[in-house]
Amino acid sequence: MIRTMEPATPESGLSDFELVAEIYRLKRERNAVILAHYYQQPEIQELADFVGDSLALAKAADKTGAETILFCGVHFMAETAKILNPGRKVLLPDLNAGCSLADSAPPAKFRAFLDAHPGHVVVSYINCSAEVKAMSDIICTSSNAVRVVQSIPAERKVIFAPDKHLGAYVQRVTGRELVLWDGVCEVHVDISLDKLKFLLGKYPDAKLVAHPECPPHILAEADHVGSTSSLLEFVQKDPGTTFIVATEGGILHKMRAAVPGKTLIPAPANSENSCACAECPYMKLNTLEKVYAALLNGQPEIVLEESVRAGAERSLRRMMELG
Repeated sequence: MIRTMEPATPESGLSDFELVAEIYRLKRERNAVILAHYYQQPEIQELADFVGDSLALAKAADKTGAETILFCGVHFMAETAKILNPGRKVLLPDLNAGCSLADSAPPAKFRAFLDAHPGHVVVSYINCSAEVKAMSDIICTSSNAVRVVQSIPAERKVIFAPDKHLGAYVQRVTGRELVLWDGVCEVHVDISLDKLKFLLGKYPDAKLVAHPECPPHILAEADHVGSTSSLLEFVQKDPGTTFIVATEGGILHKMRAAVPGKTLIPAPANSENSCACAECPYMKLNTLEKVYAALLNGQPEIVLEESVRAGAERSLRRMMELG
């Protein structure tokens, strides 16, 4: 999929207050549910019916009774909702909201990779396209990747795709040898080790929490490694008062609401952006204007070929059966 990164922005002429009111009205009229990832803009997280990480959102999409699912996240997340809900309309406010990690595994190249490694169980991280999911035996998220790999008999060879850093982390934890696809998340690999070490020196009592999509040299400095929801839980339960957070900066909104008395510092990025933290430009493409327009017009809608959807559902259901 081609990402323009500069999609046309609908202009309703409404204020943010009016947009939110109209979104709630349209949601009721359309019998819609709004799901949002932790990395979305704060104003979108606040109006969502459910906010979570990829695993929690997949479960929420599977359980909803709404006729329409409006997914405030990136393309593979909305695809996942459609895979699990073929009879419901699934909307994504901006179709250009992609994922560098998912894009790193083009289906044709992934098929060739699998053909070159026959006899392997294929574990694919949920951050991949529906086509790659359909070619996989089981899906995982960062919340359950270790458990998914551990569920596979030790004598079986395993391919892990597309994130090589998450795969390397799973290898270290499980002791399993995995064949890794060479993909990365552009956000997590952009975290600066030099700037991070400066922060650790400046705040000697701070604890570093990091997402396993980060490179090994970042994880080696961490006090806790885990999924987005795991990082949130850790800062809530740990007695520490200062935390440096090495993942996409959008999580800080929920973290600050959960632990208002603690100091939360975003891990610094190499590249410069609006917040000087690790920030996903695709996640930030969704706006109140686009949420409103999607509900108003019933577009953009996620549409999948049934053969692809059904294949992808099989691998997703295998993950969900693990609990």
